[in-house]
Amino acid sequence: MAELKTKPTKADVEKFLKGIKDEKKREDSFKILKLMKQITKEEPAMWGSSIIGFGNYHYKYASGREGDWFLAGFSPRKQSLTIYAMTYLEKHKDILKRLGKHKIGKGCLYINKLEDVDMKVLKELITTTVKKLK
Repeated sequence: MAELKTKPTKADVEKFLKGIKDEKKREDSFKILKLMKQITKEEPAMWGSSIIGFGNYHYKYASGREGDWFLAGFSPRKQSLTIYAMTYLEKHKDILKRLGKHKIGKGCLYINKLEDVDMKVLKELITTTVKKLK
């Protein structure tokens, strides 16, 4: 069974975020950092070279595949801010309808900039997914 390549590192989260060239993306990233820290009550850690994760979660699928991941996380990708959750986001259609401009994958939420979404609804979504994992 393949092992996950993305794992926690000792890299400095603030240094990584300060290195983001796009000022708006850097500013939004620090806001998400603060929000996730508040919701998870966990310290951030770099996972791989570009993902910031909070807390730990051990998962095991019916197939037998298992591993460790973070409770909540994000990455300031070039295209969009990517917010990671371990629950399937399509199960939260009621919250997503109120969020604002976004796209979703199975466990990822893609936002171009924070001003495109309602921050209270984003907080509700992240809080809901974290509670399901705890």
